[in-house]
Amino acid sequence: MRGSLVLVLLAVAACDRGPLAERAKSRQRTLGAQPADVRPAPESPTRFGVGRAAADSEVAAWDVDVSPDGAGLPQGSGSVTQGTAVYGLKCASCHGADGEGTVAGPMLVGRAPADSFRFGQDPKLVKTVGNYWPYATTLFDYVRRAMPINAPGSLTNSEVYAVVAFLLARNGVIEPTAVMDSASLAAVKMPARDKFVRDDRKGGPGFK
Repeated sequence: MRGSLVLVLLAVAACDRGPLAERAKSRQRTLGAQPADVRPAPESPTRFGVGRAAADSEVAAWDVDVSPDGAGLPQGSGSVTQGTAVYGLKCASCHGADGEGTVAGPMLVGRAPADSFRFGQDPKLVKTVGNYWPYATTLFDYVRRAMPINAPGSLTNSEVYAVVAFLLARNGVIEPTAVMDSASLAAVKMPARDKFVRDDRKGGPGFK
């Protein structure tokens, strides 16, 4: 009997030292622990030491947008005759010798339909400089930024004026003897100008 009692006491002692007891004691210690010292996260740095400030010349190279009213047009000039040569050398391979378009580039010359503006009703109608483009000034902006497709931005300002003069003359917008510069180009009224809804929002451009 006494031997059995000793064995029971030894078994209880072993259980007290087992994993269940240890987990219980650990939980008691956790519950009784004081909350950690929570400190605010450090402020993010104002600069990360990446890159550098753009130079004025670099900003100027990208600040070349031209508004519909002609603001931003650069110095330079180009005639229709000069534009014929530049177009033939750098544009005709994609857009055709006379702007008729090819598989590589869209048609640029054409006034049809001249009596209406039915592009929304008939998706088969082809938009050109002569029947759809609203401002000659933004035509300059687009050509200077995006053309020729294999070397965008490579044309000089005078070459762009000349190409625009060529396109306007081919579309019957200006005379074949005309010379385009910042003043004369801003004065051109495109056939489709009044077909668009003018931006009359407060503070908007409201171009006439």
